[in-house]
Amino acid sequence: MDDRGPLCVGIDPHAALLESWGLDDDVAGCERFARTVVEALADRVAVLKPQSAFFERFGSRGIAVLERTVAEARAAGALVLMDAKRGDIGSTMAAYAATYLDPASPLFSDAVTVSPYLGYGSLRPALDLARESGTGVFVLALTSNPEGAEVQHAVRADGASVAATMLGHLRAENAGAAPMGSYGAVVGATLSGSLAAAKADLAINGPLLAPGIGAQGATAADLPKVFGAAVRDVVPNVSRGVLRHGPDAAALRASAERFADEVREAVAGAA
Repeated sequence: MDDRGPLCVGIDPHAALLESWGLDDDVAGCERFARTVVEALADRVAVLKPQSAFFERFGSRGIAVLERTVAEARAAGALVLMDAKRGDIGSTMAAYAATYLDPASPLFSDAVTVSPYLGYGSLRPALDLARESGTGVFVLALTSNPEGAEVQHAVRADGASVAATMLGHLRAENAGAAPMGSYGAVVGATLSGSLAAAKADLAINGPLLAPGIGAQGATAADLPKVFGAAVRDVVPNVSRGVLRHGPDAAALRASAERFADEVREAVAGAA
């Protein structure tokens, strides 16, 4: 982020975007879309975030496109955050972890999103493999969808919200790491009015992936209000706000640069 700017751009080949790019909603269209984004951005943005579901819907051929997308993006120097939101228990969670965090896997990525709502301890295989392989995880904590509050804002017997409990676990994982740990949280950039209700301390000594900028209504200027003193740890995610400018590579680059500049300005103003 210091070298390339504070921005994560999604790679989301869903049907509406493929259509707007003049592409067919099939595996060939998916591959053209993903390759265009990688060729336009992977050598200049800090993080690219493929949404696995939009590739999986095309079956084995879609997964093959995802494998190539990950490899080509990493080869160009971008960090790849696989947006898979996996969550399970025992050997199944271990298999999910190996899929994305084992260097021998065709889908090996720099980090993966995971869901802790089978209990934080269920994530242990992914947490341990991330530490072993030098990768990271982003744990769903305070998501931008309105339905999330019924679980994430729920209060435990000890008075802590479920979200605050997850953030506390991540703080413990990252204790002592410098400049920060590799265990991050997903916290929506649209949640300025909800964080107080969740009683959430965002200082986890780890990165905070912040979806919601652009099409979901949040702006870079909102980041200091939402994240406060933790704003320097934020990895803002923009997907449709950048991708709608495709398939023109120059327009994609210009949009990403514009968002990154806006984030830099907002963070500098909060210092």
